[in-house]
Amino acid sequence: MENWLQRTQILIGKENLQKLQDSTVMVFGCGGVGSYVVEGLVRSGIGHLVLFDADTISETNLNRQLMATTETIGESKVEVLKKRALSINPMIQIDTFSVFISEENIASYVEPFSNVSYLVDAVDTVRAKLGIIQYAKAHDIPVISSMGTGNKLDPTRFEIADIEKTSVCPLAKVMRKELRARHITKVKVLYSKEEPQQIEPDDVHTTASISFVPSVAGLIISGEVIKDICGLGKM
Repeated sequence: MENWLQRTQILIGKENLQKLQDSTVMVFGCGGVGSYVVEGLVRSGIGHLVLFDADTISETNLNRQLMATTETIGESKVEVLKKRALSINPMIQIDTFSVFISEENIASYVEPFSNVSYLVDAVDTVRAKLGIIQYAKAHDIPVISSMGTGNKLDPTRFEIADIEKTSVCPLAKVMRKELRARHITKVKVLYSKEEPQQIEPDDVHTTASISFVPSVAGLIISGEVIKDICGLGKM
């Protein structure tokens, strides 16, 4: 296993690779976006991951979530991701929590960990997103939040920006309003400038999604986290 990060080290340097190995990153939400965030972080050499997601893998996850296969249906998302991560890097430290994070409980899960390097918000609900961002800002922890990836077909339209500079994305619009009400500024997000696809209503009433959109979003986020930890980010 000595040489598995050799190509990464050539690109970012030995000192930056050590920064990644010394870092703790928390990923909230391990679905279509979050699972690929985890993948990107593991394969880049992050030393410690803390994963949060209360869901189990279902058949409807097969079209877009990294760890979803016919063999993992019914299993805990975070536990399957942990097993996959350890199969890539047996030396990685991973803690998992099968819980829904909220404004009320986030402190009790984050505070036991010291020197947290980054928080990644890949959850679906506005309230949980606000709780993650608010905690990060109050404790001076870098954070990045994923905006909507559903009803999209063009993965090339994703951008990293301050929440105040976002447009088009309906979720970003709601988040801008809520963050302003809380006087929270300078929040880094990933969002898409693609207009949502017009979907015919059906009996399911669920958000449409496809394999190649949330996966790209997740890898972009992981790249941003890695560059920020190494001091290579633009924002």
